[in-house]
Amino acid sequence: MGLFGPRQRRDFFGITGAQDMIPSRLGASGRKVGNQVVTDDKAMKHSVVWACLRLQCGLVSTFPVNQYRDVQGIQTQWDPKPPILTDPGGMNVSMVDWMAMTHLDLMRSGNTVGLIVERNAAKTPYYPEGLPSRIELQPAGACVFIKPRKKPPVWRIDGKEYDPRDVYHERANVVAGLEVGLPTVLYAALTIGEGLSMQQHGLDWFGGGAVPKARMRNTAKKLQATDISTAKQWYADVVNNGELLVTGSDWEYDMIQAQTAGMEFIEGRKLAGADVCRFFDTPADLVDVQSSSGGSITYANITQRNVQYLIHHLGPAVIRREDALSRLLPRPRYVKLNTDALLRMDPQTRQEVMRSKIESWFLTNTEARELDNLPALSASQRAEMIDLYGRPLAAARALPPSQAGPKTGDQSTESTGGDNAPAPPGPAPKAPAKPATK
Repeated sequence: MGLFGPRQRRDFFGITGAQDMIPSRLGASGRKVGNQVVTDDKAMKHSVVWACLRLQCGLVSTFPVNQYRDVQGIQTQWDPKPPILTDPGGMNVSMVDWMAMTHLDLMRSGNTVGLIVERNAAKTPYYPEGLPSRIELQPAGACVFIKPRKKPPVWRIDGKEYDPRDVYHERANVVAGLEVGLPTVLYAALTIGEGLSMQQHGLDWFGGGAVPKARMRNTAKKLQATDISTAKQWYADVVNNGELLVTGSDWEYDMIQAQTAGMEFIEGRKLAGADVCRFFDTPADLVDVQSSSGGSITYANITQRNVQYLIHHLGPAVIRREDALSRLLPRPRYVKLNTDALLRMDPQTRQEVMRSKIESWFLTNTEARELDNLPALSASQRAEMIDLYGRPLAAARALPPSQAGPKTGDQSTESTGGDNAPAPPGPAPKAPAKPATK
């Protein structure tokens, strides 16, 4: 028995079996749409599908993977990283490649599957036999999850059955009652198939010399079956050879405009591209696809655009990946992907942010220099800067709002023009008592 019973097959979105949950990469199974059979591999021939996968997989796979644990309530980075966070697939598969491959399968088939070939001594409730040290990823199309009625569930990979405890499985597009994720390509098959059909139609059109469909009628006599076949073959030979078509007065030739030359065909391709972006949760403008609404949103800078993409589109996928990777570590360690790499600012904005953090006592000057890969200022550098530029006015008078003392005229650097630093933060002095009046 497969993953679903007869009733479940009818109820769960038209799924007919486990082969629909993880479509084959090799084209052995897929969904037929018109004259196109849409599989994971064939879907990537659609330029918008390729762009959506490349964008999200490229970003997620290059986010730095950091290991943390909470020490007295403070998030602390914990080094060194275990092999599962540096070379999860062995010496020939880096963490960047492993994340790219797994995320590609998650976006296409909704599942990524691997065999646990090495373990360490640490045990957790998720992996009671030992935490994985190396995971060999398997083609999603070669994996089938089987759940018999009266037997334990098993994974069948390339025709061989495996205990689920020996299989690493991560899923996306989760639905209650299903142990596997819903495949994006399967549910987007109609849209992807439409786009591929239009591509094929355009290829056939231009490959045939861009000759429109035509109608030929003989006005002199009634044609028999053999005469019709002869006329069609003659016309086909002339068109295929790219020669000039010559007819007598007994033939009428009427050209029929092809849909390729119409605005309907062009608009159809635009709509298909926008639909694909919705299935893969990618803003159309990020993959150079015109939105169906025809409007556009203008952002003040690239950072605002990336923040919007991270929050509304990429954020949920990042959190799910962090949760899955954290299960590969002993408690209380956990994994965080450093998404700050996506929020890189232009030099001017970055300088303004750094200055604001230093003035608000959120960051020290030395810490700010470390972010730019610069060492702390030496004593001679500090003296030279003070001699040339003096003390920054903002730095001389800035105090945290909660600790700022009374601002008096003789301590204000701005009013006196001196370079003395303000008094150290402390409790505000009490005001003198007023003399009693009679």
